[in-house]
Amino acid sequence: MGMISFAQTAFVKGVILDKKNVPVEGVNVICGDNGTQTDEKGFYQITIPSNQNVTVEFTHVSLKKASLKVSLQTNEVYVFNMYMNDQEEQMGEVIINNNKKLVQGILTFEAKDIRFIPGANAGIENVLKTLPGVNSNNELSTQYSVRGGNYDENLVYVNEIEVYRPFLIRSGQQEGLSFVNTDLVQNIDFSAGGFQAKYGDKMSSVLDITYRNPAKFGALLEMSFLGGSLAVDAVSKNKKWSAITGIRYRNNSLLVESQETQTNYKPVFADIQTNINFQASAKWQWSFLGNISQNKYLYEPLTRQTNFGTVDEPMALSVYYQGKEKDLYNTYFGALKAAYQVNDSFSLKFIGSVFHTIEQEYFDIYAQYRLGEVDTNIGSDTYGDIQFSRGIGSQLNHARNDLDALIANLEVKGLNNWKENQIEWGVKYTRESIRDRISEWEVIDSAGFSIRPPIVLPKNDEPYQPYSGLLIPYQSVKAVNFTNIDRFSAYAQWGRKDNLGSNEIWYNLGVRSQSWEVSGDNLNGKFQTVFSPRAQFAIKPDWKKEMLFRLTIGVYNQPPFYRELRDYDGVVQPDTKAQKSLNVVLGNEYSFKIKERPFKLVTEAYYKTMTDVNPYTVDNVRIRYAANNSAVAYVQGLDLRLNGEFVPGTDSWISFGYLKTEENIDNKGYIARPTDQRLKFGLLFQDYMPKIPSLKLYLNLVYNTGLPGGSPSYADPYLYQNRLKDYRRADIGFSKVFIDQKGGMSNRKFFKNFKELALGFEIFNLFNNQNAITNTWVRDVYTKTEYAIPNYMTTRVFNLKLNVRL
Repeated sequence: MGMISFAQTAFVKGVILDKKNVPVEGVNVICGDNGTQTDEKGFYQITIPSNQNVTVEFTHVSLKKASLKVSLQTNEVYVFNMYMNDQEEQMGEVIINNNKKLVQGILTFEAKDIRFIPGANAGIENVLKTLPGVNSNNELSTQYSVRGGNYDENLVYVNEIEVYRPFLIRSGQQEGLSFVNTDLVQNIDFSAGGFQAKYGDKMSSVLDITYRNPAKFGALLEMSFLGGSLAVDAVSKNKKWSAITGIRYRNNSLLVESQETQTNYKPVFADIQTNINFQASAKWQWSFLGNISQNKYLYEPLTRQTNFGTVDEPMALSVYYQGKEKDLYNTYFGALKAAYQVNDSFSLKFIGSVFHTIEQEYFDIYAQYRLGEVDTNIGSDTYGDIQFSRGIGSQLNHARNDLDALIANLEVKGLNNWKENQIEWGVKYTRESIRDRISEWEVIDSAGFSIRPPIVLPKNDEPYQPYSGLLIPYQSVKAVNFTNIDRFSAYAQWGRKDNLGSNEIWYNLGVRSQSWEVSGDNLNGKFQTVFSPRAQFAIKPDWKKEMLFRLTIGVYNQPPFYRELRDYDGVVQPDTKAQKSLNVVLGNEYSFKIKERPFKLVTEAYYKTMTDVNPYTVDNVRIRYAANNSAVAYVQGLDLRLNGEFVPGTDSWISFGYLKTEENIDNKGYIARPTDQRLKFGLLFQDYMPKIPSLKLYLNLVYNTGLPGGSPSYADPYLYQNRLKDYRRADIGFSKVFIDQKGGMSNRKFFKNFKELALGFEIFNLFNNQNAITNTWVRDVYTKTEYAIPNYMTTRVFNLKLNVRL
């Protein structure tokens, strides 16, 4: 810590009491290389580095260790009073977030515990999905929708640098690794809406990640049946250089092979990521963030049988496959950031980044199916097999899709603190160059006849008249696009903390703007500009009850990214407008104690009205846009979250969300949007055995009501408003900690350098619920009935995980 303190400092002070309200003398208060002790009145004051997340530790010979994590501005003074106890076991840490985050409606997570939360895709996104307003029905995907938005409406930053996902991915099992490496993370901030103008031009959410700036050597190793990771911290002798590097490998075979489709599956998902910091002087600090990722997806389906129907009329779909899918996603990312401290109150940041992705999606898969009644005679040799066929057919899916995208950014940001005022501003230029070829089609055959697509074609009057029309695929998309997008964006905002009588108030006013132009082969789009004013107000009344009220109102414009410019036929529409949203959020935070343990109830009501909406369909995780701004829409909802120490020393929470979102396309009337997930319940629970505190339990439970999407992807949404079944999933993990900060086996010679050693056992989908992500539609040739056969996600899966920290 000493290498980054210099003249950029802040102060933490307060009083330490024991459980009898008696001041405690002699408490050691340490932050990096700085330290002090409480006096006979329990008072202390310590200097800490500013503008970064730091940990202040409190230790005493007769009381259990506690710690405070906080991030303060230069010269800011933070008052922290605390009770220290002498329980036999005091697990966890005292976590206090800066009020500036609370008044902004930003939720901050503890990075150290996220690695232990069980989930098919463990990590930060896995925890986000337990929050109200954050929804996902796909455990194989790290993508999520927030308050009625889709996957493309979420901002993700790492060290203030915007990061991107691959473009062509259409299913969760193809995704591989999220950009964010949990092993490298120090701080996690998340806003589900109503964020400030300093964040970018998206309509739904912000995930703001800060990577560690290590102070000494360390290493973290994790291995499981799903892959492994290694992270290494390194620091130079003079403390000016520091680096953190992570290597990850993931194999989803354990999960994919639990699905109904039997496959040969050979995925290779791997990446290497590094964050290098250099403290050149007291005023200059440089950093580099780099990532290389390779995701190979080799998929060869063999057979599938899905049972459905009723007890009285059991049905099954049996499919035999030929062919395979070969996808490749290679991404390269590099960013250079320089921070210059002009003086104690004024700082500048210069950021340059480049993102390059090379993607291919190749497949030829021929499927022959039988639809029929199932033999339910328990003694029969064909029990469970299809006994009588109602439908026989086949389909052939073909794709040769290639994409090469290069995105470059240059940005300057400024921060000025003047008394109680904070002024922030920034300007940014982005160049996006995309080369894209899409060629995919589907042919459907039913009982020997090729099914014609649902478009206007010459009438087929066979056998009375010969059919002269062309035989064309049921679905077909072919296009070649060479597209360039130039963007100029800027923001400015002013924030201030003040007093209204005996009440504390905070307010923030800001505005963003973006101008862009789309060009390329045979493209000449208009130069467009949007402005997004935003305002926040918060008040903490001088009441006995600890309460905070927030009001946010703002305009959130989302200029189209490349995928939003490409219509259903794969053609780029250069004059597609920005989607516009007026967002109002009213929030309340109520902090209280139960049995001397801290709890907090967060309530937020929100309403969004949207114009120039770009309608879309969702198939698994692939989004296809109409690119015509032909709709208006609205979102309304209520989020509740209760978190606290349900078990002493652990942090858990319960979430509940209500959401309703509808759209009106071409003035046909309002219908549910693809993200209209009405009810959501989430639970993240941590526990331990009182007599064996090293044995811990983690429970991750999510319930979502069904999404629209129980219809063919090509169908008119006004004709199909079917919904998928409710999504129910529980993941549980047990962890035995052999070594931690309290010791354990570390006194043995072989383990003396270990800071952490834990072995975990996880059960994914504990209750073996059948959750569907989409439906396959098959026609009965006799009754002409179309059956919706669910495409189920993963079943119950067991996993072992080893965690080691040096």
